Amino acid sequence: MMRKNTKGSKKTVFLSALGVIAIGALIAGTFAWNWICDNRLGNFRRDATLYVYPDTTPQQVVDWLIDSAQVVRPRSLRRAFEDKKVADYMKPGCYEINPQHSSVYIARMLNNGWQTPVSLTLSGTMRQKGAIARKIASQLLVDSASVHQALNDKELLAKYGFTPVNVFSMIIPDTYKIYWTATPEEILDVQKKAYDAFWTEERLAKAKAQGFTKEEVSIIASIVKGESNYEPEFPKIAGVYINRLRTGMRLQADPTIAYILDYKVNRILLRHLEIESPYNTYLHAGLPPGPIYVPTKACLDAVLNPDTKDGYLYFCANADFSGSHKFAASYREHLKNAAEFQSALNKRSR
Repeated sequence: MMRKNTKGSKKTVFLSALGVIAIGALIAGTFAWNWICDNRLGNFRRDATLYVYPDTTPQQVVDWLIDSAQVVRPRSLRRAFEDKKVADYMKPGCYEINPQHSSVYIARMLNNGWQTPVSLTLSGTMRQKGAIARKIASQLLVDSASVHQALNDKELLAKYGFTPVNVFSMIIPDTYKIYWTATPEEILDVQKKAYDAFWTEERLAKAKAQGFTKEEVSIIASIVKGESNYEPEFPKIAGVYINRLRTGMRLQADPTIAYILDYKVNRILLRHLEIESPYNTYLHAGLPPGPIYVPTKACLDAVLNPDTKDGYLYFCANADFSGSHKFAASYREHLKNAAEFQSALNKRSR
């Protein structure tokens, strides 16, 4: 009768158990390491700004991040995108990526729309709604047509206390922080907040002292902006128009004629002065119905702090072509200044 090798059997069982434990430990270790890689470790070598459009796919995002943010562990990023179902939940937006971000954080960022605000700069020439809409659309996801429509939407603008005629007054040129995916209404929200912030108690008091409403200040400031880009002279130019208003003169402001012509002419001719329009300040006394330009803060402050002390009623471009002007209190003096400029212009044209 043979005896069983119990020692060998026990050893085999023991070794098998060790193998199972080792495999289990390896699996657990791999799972733990993957979890740490996905959830705790930064997975990028450089900062990057990611723009996700409505038609962007998760694969395009992964490819872009690998290339632009230099992903350390691409497999971790792909795993996080799959686990968090980024394909189902990813939201358009502008997202800032930095080396400390983990794969899972990026997936959650995209799914929850944790955007970083971008800069929206409103500056330069802003005298046509279409151009303003294009300027905004060039910096945000919104399309220019929807912005243009909002600037003409009576019902929408009424919520802010404005109309399509005076909406230029609400736009305060500056640089704003706003989400890249902002809607036209959200853009207007930002502008109304800036408008309210501009009109401090001090500025309101100055407008009242001048005998103007906020809207009237904006209209005059828009004409000042239409006349010149030379900021040091803004108070004097504002002073000329305020002096004209106070003496009962018509404003006779060429920028209002340019506005009627949709700024499509380079020179204002005598025949243009006969165009019938409430904006024609050669034909109609007082202020036009609304701003003809988006006035800058400097132009608005110039109207609130005008230089009227010399009683200037006229001005024309300086003959040195510096962008400055010569001012006059009498029409005779103005004709002299204008003749000097015309003579210099003729010499320059030869």
